[in-house]
Amino acid sequence: MEIKRDYYLNKLIQKKQNQLIKIVTGIRRCGKSYLLDPIFKNYLLENGVDSDHIIKLELDSIENMEYLDPKKLYDYVMGKVIDDKTYYILLDEIQKVENFESVLNSFLRKKNLDVYVTGSNSKFLSSDIVTEFRGRGDEIRVYPLSFSEFMSIYKGNSIEGFDEYILYGGLPLIATFKTAEEKIGYLSYQCDNVYINDVIERNDIRNDAELRTLIEVISSSIGSLTNPTKLFNTFVSKGNKNITTKTIALYLKYLEEAFLVEKAKRYDIKGKKYIETPAKYYFVDIGIRNSLINFRQIEKNHIMENILFTELKKRGFNVDIGVVEKRQSNGNGKKEYKQLEIDFVVNKGSEKYYIQSAYNIMDDDKRSQELQSLLSVDDSFKKIVVVYDHFIKWQDEHGIIYMSIYDFLLNENSLKEA
Repeated sequence: MEIKRDYYLNKLIQKKQNQLIKIVTGIRRCGKSYLLDPIFKNYLLENGVDSDHIIKLELDSIENMEYLDPKKLYDYVMGKVIDDKTYYILLDEIQKVENFESVLNSFLRKKNLDVYVTGSNSKFLSSDIVTEFRGRGDEIRVYPLSFSEFMSIYKGNSIEGFDEYILYGGLPLIATFKTAEEKIGYLSYQCDNVYINDVIERNDIRNDAELRTLIEVISSSIGSLTNPTKLFNTFVSKGNKNITTKTIALYLKYLEEAFLVEKAKRYDIKGKKYIETPAKYYFVDIGIRNSLINFRQIEKNHIMENILFTELKKRGFNVDIGVVEKRQSNGNGKKEYKQLEIDFVVNKGSEKYYIQSAYNIMDDDKRSQELQSLLSVDDSFKKIVVVYDHFIKWQDEHGIIYMSIYDFLLNENSLKEA
């Protein structure tokens, strides 16, 4: 059963033969290797590339151990290059090769080589490859399955599928399991033995209990503004006064570098400037988040917000938390400024949208509350409320568009068509 990942395949196609190293990044187990082979490899074959012009090596396989020597890897690849036609070099887990930078630089100098790599383990992550090849590398960031990708192989309807998705997330292998026990067991193993251990080993963390506590805290508060000082106060309330705000800030950085979480900064819409702190942290996969807190706190409103954030990032948008000031009466006849929040201010080139995530808007007071911030922005960009429900898209008298979460997630052009 092949899961289609056309969004990423098209990215690779767009970047073909651009004289840069294509670096496929993302959290472990999200499908980076699968994207290169079979998806991209099959595309090349189906579009006229001869099989002997595709050189693929899985560098974490025992049969390829000799090619962990950089000279032997170089000689192996160049030994297969026998003409001036383009050769596609697909190298999985490139970090296994000692001094791999010199090998890739050598390949870059060959005009008829088009190079694609992945790499991640506890000692070396794809983020490091991007840093090492800044200016010579072209990143393709891969996320776990989006809801639309998940539904491409799910056998039930979208409502049943979304109930599964908000619990177990989108790691590709999860979509193939039949029982809840299998899914929970797989997520638990990956979280304990891969993701957290990678962060601990990579950064030589001595007190892993502190890191695990921090992960639990941010898992429990997705969609909430926080910073190292607030998190420190949480540690103190739990009886830990030894950790410092500096250590907390470092741990948050480590989790971002491991692609486990992403940070969303606040943006002052009218002042046109960023507010550095506090910020929000979202998980790249909601199943991982749920597993980290043993599937407690399955609040659909917060989970929905996390899923929307990740979907927007996957679609290539810059995503910020919008802040807008509104002057209003304080009840004593005096005017005061109140800060209102827009869940997401998203932009990509000339595209820009204001998006509010709402579990429901059936109650007039609730709808009025959701609209305050949107109505306080006076530019002409689209304002959208995404609601956790099935209904036909509609627009109110203020020009605000209301859209079902299902329509938003299942149509990658949902914003343009809004």
